[in-house]
Amino acid sequence: MNAVSTLASNPLWYAARAGGTVALVLLTASTTLGVAVGGRAVPRRLGRFEVSLLHRNVAVLTVVFLALHIVTAIVDPYVHLGWAVAVLPFGSGYRPLWLGLGTVAFDLLLAVLVTTALRLRLGRARWKAVHWLAYAAWPVALFHAAGTGTDTRLPLQLVLYGACLAAVVTAAWWRLYRAGPGRRLVRFGGALAAVAVPALAAGFLTAGPLQPGWAHRAAVFSLAALGGAR
Repeated sequence: MNAVSTLASNPLWYAARAGGTVALVLLTASTTLGVAVGGRAVPRRLGRFEVSLLHRNVAVLTVVFLALHIVTAIVDPYVHLGWAVAVLPFGSGYRPLWLGLGTVAFDLLLAVLVTTALRLRLGRARWKAVHWLAYAAWPVALFHAAGTGTDTRLPLQLVLYGACLAAVVTAAWWRLYRAGPGRRLVRFGGALAAVAVPALAAGFLTAGPLQPGWAHRAAVFSLAALGGAR
């Protein structure tokens, strides 16, 4: 039995991929809502409280499906990852760079979740500083999914990645549009990120996962990149 048929007959592989895909969609929705709430771009028929509550609930669901993704990937006997990779990035022997990006995204979201639970003790300023990590978690999670996902080349998966990119980039530009004058450095950084992330994602997909033999090159590139960094 070859590797492809082995994966196709493994329900844990399906659960891991489904959990990761749903988690990415929910993280995209949570990020988009966070941008809207922060920028006060709330529809007139909805109160700010309702949108904030929806944002928090979607964020919790994101962590739930992300936990499902991590647990099923670890207990899957096809690749022996070990439980340490859930919180310690870049330590896996299997595609360490791309799996490590997923771990980084999870750690960032975990930090946001913990500080949100301690928000009253930490104070708004400290909580908000950590909460900005959620915005960093989204592109990291996207590159993790595209880099290590075995179904990245599927048309529906590419459409999903494109929709996630479009949603967040549109929300970012709308936030910048609503921001008004002032805070030029922040606005410039936001505009730069809104242009750079889609460009980097498109270039990465074209040169990497969409090319033949990416599964082998992903492992080699991961080991070379981390070996050079060390």
